Amino acid sequence: MHAPKIYYSDEKILLIQDDILTTRAIEPSSIDLIVTSPPYNVDIQYNSHRDDISYTEYLDFTRAWLEKCYQFPKDDGRACLNIPLDKNKGGQQSVGADITTIAKQIGYQYHSTIIWNEGNISRRTAWGSWMSASAPFVIAPVELIVVLYKKRWRKTSGSGISDITRDEFMNWTNGVWVFSGESKKKIGHPAPFPLELPRRCIKLFSFVGDTVLDPFAGSGTTLIAAALLNRRGIGVEIDAKYCELAKKRIFSSPELKQQLLPIGDQ
Repeated sequence: MHAPKIYYSDEKILLIQDDILTTRAIEPSSIDLIVTSPPYNVDIQYNSHRDDISYTEYLDFTRAWLEKCYQFPKDDGRACLNIPLDKNKGGQQSVGADITTIAKQIGYQYHSTIIWNEGNISRRTAWGSWMSASAPFVIAPVELIVVLYKKRWRKTSGSGISDITRDEFMNWTNGVWVFSGESKKKIGHPAPFPLELPRRCIKLFSFVGDTVLDPFAGSGTTLIAAALLNRRGIGVEIDAKYCELAKKRIFSSPELKQQLLPIGDQ
């Protein structure tokens, strides 16, 4: 069990080094929106998380963190889960459907699924039986953002102030989003998502001043997006290396430098 450590704190960002499965650092019913991309179990070389467990073990892990995170949102709180549509490595699996089903079994209510067409994916390496009906692989170059809520969809808590523009609302309520992914080399993390993903989720599904949680904070992208949009970002990350990376990215963001004044740093 990891003892929680406040790795970084200012008036808009709280980064906690802890295990989301056992953490006591998040108050129940305190979160307006969860935006996260959990480990995909596709053998990504994380620093301290095994990403090559069996599919059954992966679904057990998924159930455990989703159950833990169910206590954190308010009754009108939402969750945006960036997850795979399916899995091809090591056998075909309907990952998106299975995770959505587990979430509903736990008690999350289903709202919608956004298809993220990651415009820069062109790395096709697995064709199955080439130009033959014997065993072709069908691989969609998309990911999902599954939108869930706790008890009621209509949001009544918070400031009631939205900062989304007319064009953003029109474009983003179309559930197919097209924007590029993020460079692993540029960020220094094996599975970063681009700032555009949490930015859209936060503006569309939360009010100004709301509290946004990422239980797998990684390189801190959700926290940066939340702070830039005048929300409170809370991140939980088990790995000290990634906590340090997130902290460096917070400090190196020119937009955030103008906004943030550290109030505590350990």
